[in-house]
Amino acid sequence: MKKTLLYTAAFLLIVSLVSLISCGKNNGYGSSSTPPAGSGNTVNIAGMSFSPSNLTVVAGTTVTWTNNDVMDHTVTSDTGLFDSGDISDHKTYSRVFSTVGTFPYHCTIHPGMTAKITVKAN
Repeated sequence: MKKTLLYTAAFLLIVSLVSLISCGKNNGYGSSSTPPAGSGNTVNIAGMSFSPSNLTVVAGTTVTWTNNDVMDHTVTSDTGLFDSGDISDHKTYSRVFSTVGTFPYHCTIHPGMTAKITVKAN
């Protein structure tokens, strides 16, 4: 019985450590102003951040956010223009940006998560 409990505790500790290490890994995008080639107009939500944190698109572009974190997040305009509501793990939110301008946004659940979309004319 004690041996089984010890093995179970060790297993849970290893799983917890692996999860913590995975959450802290950079997804390779950093916080560049443009997404990597081939990724289109997408924003990855992972590691408690939006990546890229600054995305520039042309007017009429649809931007899609994908939550690849284990917790819910939101994509909420700083000015109240849009709000995704809670986005759970592996779910997406899309929005068409038709107006030229800069649109800062954040996660209402985790206010330290911030980013912006810059929309330019065609």
